[in-house]
Amino acid sequence: MQQSKYKLYTTDPHFIKQLLVFFICLFSSNILFAQQKVNIQDQVNQHIFSYKEIYCLEDPSGKFTLQDVQSPELAAKFKASWSSTPQNYKLKSAYWYKVTVGYPPETRKNWMLEFFDQTIDDITVYLPSGNKGYKVERFGALKAFGNRQFQHKNFEVSLNMEPGQERTYYVRIKSHQTADVIIVLRSVNWFVEYALNEYLMFGIFYGMILVFAFYNMMMFIAIRHIQHLYYVFYILSVGFYELCNDGIGYQYLWPDSPMWNKYAYGFALCCISVFALMFTNKLLFVKLKAPRLYTLINTVIVARLTFFAVCLIFNKQWFNYKFIEAVPLCIAFYTGIYIFRKGYRPARFFVLGYSFLFIGFTLKFLIMLNVSWLNWGAISYYSLSMCFIFEMILLGFAIGDKVRILKSEKEKAQQDTIKQLRDNEKLKESINIELEKQVKERTHEVIEKASIIEKQNEDLSRVNEILEQQAAEISRMNVLLEKDNQELHASFDKVSRDRIMSAGVDFEEFSRIYPDPESCHKFLADLKWRDGYKCHKCGNTHFISGHLPYSRRCGKCSYDESVTSYTIFQNTRIPITKAFYMIFLVYSTNGKISSHKLSEILSIRQSTCWAYSNRIKKLLSSRKTAGKNDNHEGWSKLVVDNSAD
Repeated sequence: MQQSKYKLYTTDPHFIKQLLVFFICLFSSNILFAQQKVNIQDQVNQHIFSYKEIYCLEDPSGKFTLQDVQSPELAAKFKASWSSTPQNYKLKSAYWYKVTVGYPPETRKNWMLEFFDQTIDDITVYLPSGNKGYKVERFGALKAFGNRQFQHKNFEVSLNMEPGQERTYYVRIKSHQTADVIIVLRSVNWFVEYALNEYLMFGIFYGMILVFAFYNMMMFIAIRHIQHLYYVFYILSVGFYELCNDGIGYQYLWPDSPMWNKYAYGFALCCISVFALMFTNKLLFVKLKAPRLYTLINTVIVARLTFFAVCLIFNKQWFNYKFIEAVPLCIAFYTGIYIFRKGYRPARFFVLGYSFLFIGFTLKFLIMLNVSWLNWGAISYYSLSMCFIFEMILLGFAIGDKVRILKSEKEKAQQDTIKQLRDNEKLKESINIELEKQVKERTHEVIEKASIIEKQNEDLSRVNEILEQQAAEISRMNVLLEKDNQELHASFDKVSRDRIMSAGVDFEEFSRIYPDPESCHKFLADLKWRDGYKCHKCGNTHFISGHLPYSRRCGKCSYDESVTSYTIFQNTRIPITKAFYMIFLVYSTNGKISSHKLSEILSIRQSTCWAYSNRIKKLLSSRKTAGKNDNHEGWSKLVVDNSAD
């Protein structure tokens, strides 16, 4: 059955027609989408592979071999680069790239492949050799620098050429951070010329950094302004980052430390952010002119140092999050704009310098987000470095402008000081002349009055004798007056107390007799135990002083009785001075005063006045019912009656 069915398909004209169309389309697509070959021309010095000239394949496991990627199954998965510069978007994956180069028979130059991005951890290049074999070259940022075929900051490999043939080269790349896979076909002659010019530019760039650093260090030593020291650290941090970024540091400073080369840029970026913010604080007087921004900047500095420590201790891969440097950059940029708008002139160069840096950082960030039309080759690659140069120059202008303003202010202050000193000198001379004149006049007066004073002294001596006699008499009279005052004071207190017991007085007058809780407690103790002490627990009459003021403790059962216990003041939360006056008011008005009036007089809540005045009124009512007469003792008897139980 199956055999007959297969035979039917193979003999069906319609099926054969469809199969023919399929193969035609497949052949057409292969022609349309086939990888473009790059033919070498001796008239051209270099060629950068892009788009269909470079095919890409992702290796998620990172275990593919050359034989695997050449197999029909994986070879069909190679895709043309959709951007001019491929990138390793997934950091856990390895990426394979292949390029095809055609060598004309007439070519005479020697050629090489060069990889621009110096941060790529591992690059393996498979170079075709005889008998369909491949020669393997391995290099990268995690390989010792001395193992490279060319002692250059970039990665280069010499090509095995056979004129009249075409070769396909495979490249495997693995990196812990996003890298630009810029593969350049370059002639060796042009490479030598280009490398010399490039190193010359690097020498100028780093020379400028050292000159700026040395100049500002001398300025710091001369005038001791901390801003110069922060600026030195900042530009040295910029230079350190560029050394890490362009491979110069790995070539000359730490060629045998690949692990340090892997994460050195994280330390450099942290230093750039921290010292840039500290320099901003000092240069623009942020603490004085914008205290809130000063607090924000210090907070960001602490946060950036904390993030660096966390990355260093827990996961160094987090150093790849370079976009966080946008936070201190934007804060410093905004601070400069804010201070400039407040009228501080040196901030204009600061804002202009950070404008260049902001443009360079934004360009790099957009290229990292695959905005391919911004990738202009070497211009885009070195854009941030050029922006750093412009920024350093303009920040130098800002420092110079600040120094110039400080110098002019200092000169003006010196001129004002000199003018003031001259005015002071003139004033001093005029004052001295006037003083000399006055001294002469006063000396003449003193001589004339000296004789008068001498005579007056004799009169005063006689008067002093009379005064001494009068003083003795006054002392005797003072002793007698003191005794009379004491008697009058005692009489006044007695009269006042009797008046308070029976008459209407205001709270101010009442407070003179009972000014504080201690006087109230003393009065209450005298009133409560005027007939002698008797323990409420055991009936004992012997006591000692208790823990609280004016309290008494039983000498037998040790019961400590406070002065307010068993009185109307027991368990009340009203201040005792106001409670005294409330009892007095209720008593003096015969209970007719309202709780609202009490609240207004005593400044106590109406509900509290109502509750406490009801207790007083009940006690007052019970005394009336019992027919007790207390005209002499007044409201104090009201307190004593409540103490009995």
